[in-house]
Amino acid sequence: METRFLMGRAAAVAVDIVRGTGPDAFDLPTPCPDMRTGALVNHLIRFTGERAQAAGRKQSPSSGDEVAQDHDFTAEPDWAERYAAEAAAAAAVWSTPEAWTGETSLAGTARMPARFVGGIVLGEWLLHGWDLAVATGRKPAVDEELAAALYEDIAGKADMARNYGVFGPEVAVEPIAPLFDRALGLAGRDPAWRRPADRE
Repeated sequence: METRFLMGRAAAVAVDIVRGTGPDAFDLPTPCPDMRTGALVNHLIRFTGERAQAAGRKQSPSSGDEVAQDHDFTAEPDWAERYAAEAAAAAAVWSTPEAWTGETSLAGTARMPARFVGGIVLGEWLLHGWDLAVATGRKPAVDEELAAALYEDIAGKADMARNYGVFGPEVAVEPIAPLFDRALGLAGRDPAWRRPADRE
């Protein structure tokens, strides 16, 4: 199945996890060493909301999206529902074939092939969705088709992502492990990571 047909489901995974993350969890550690849970929520909102919509349309981010890097989206009223709407809109844009052609940019800097950027958006929803889920004691609802699309995308860019410091060192995962776990390993994540409260 083409990845574009899966973007709505990928967004829904992240939205479900974000909706279930309250302010009382914002200081929890995550598998991302430099981000606590609150920072990770803000990262998802920043890159998979309006910016992802603009990237799919080959547009620069709107002036309203050009906020300071340390802006706290979660301090805004109804932030979770606003993100849900923005993520759904981004998924709708990336569900069209036009979004995956030509070049675009997610960060407003260097332009890259749109197919590459679309894969980044998919990874943001599923990888950071997993990061946020396990940080708060949950498991994301990633089905086999989503896992396969994610694995294929990560396999094609993992080495480059590591060279740029986007992914950490690959984590060895058994070849017979679920495909999503193998995708996590390629992306420098330990599928066995647990929050401190859940460790023995």
